[in-house]
Amino acid sequence: MSAHDALEIRPDGMTTERARLFALLGRLLVAAPDDGLLAALSELRGDGTALGAGYGALAAAARVADPVSAAREFHDLFVGLGRGELLPYASYYLTGFLHERPLAELRGDLARLGLERAEGIAEPEDHIASVCEVYAGLLSGSFEGGATEAEAFFIRHLRPWAGRVFADLEKAEAARFYRAVGRLGRVAIEIEQAALGLPP
Repeated sequence: MSAHDALEIRPDGMTTERARLFALLGRLLVAAPDDGLLAALSELRGDGTALGAGYGALAAAARVADPVSAAREFHDLFVGLGRGELLPYASYYLTGFLHERPLAELRGDLARLGLERAEGIAEPEDHIASVCEVYAGLLSGSFEGGATEAEAFFIRHLRPWAGRVFADLEKAEAARFYRAVGRLGRVAIEIEQAALGLPP
């Protein structure tokens, strides 16, 4: 039995927590947190693991943040005047340009899975928030495909670049609250990569 088979046997356990983690990362990367989300994040509890420390750091960051400062930080990091400090797109990280082959390949896989960009969303689908949300949906079963599709999606659309964007966010000049988001995301990607390397 592989590690992934074990996860499939417990869909309400570890796989669910992984889905929640990537859904949270997607939510924090699509828009700044409001009062309610900051309050919820401030209640997170960490532990001695790398992931637990990431949750603890996010809780600490949420306790000293407020919606105004978080929104300003989000703007400086991802929007800016012309562009933000970071360009969190697979195409940019993998080719140095926007709207390149990684976006086309992602769109092809999304179409195969029956997923399409929602109306009114201007961001290309290879934005890190969107990719995290799709991965969360595959893990949770909200999108068809299950663990097999989730693993293939991670290997193709997250593993080649997501660790780098989270590491860059963790050390970004404009990051305060989002430094903790970067740390949590980097650790999440490292854990997923390690799980894929486990022997059967």
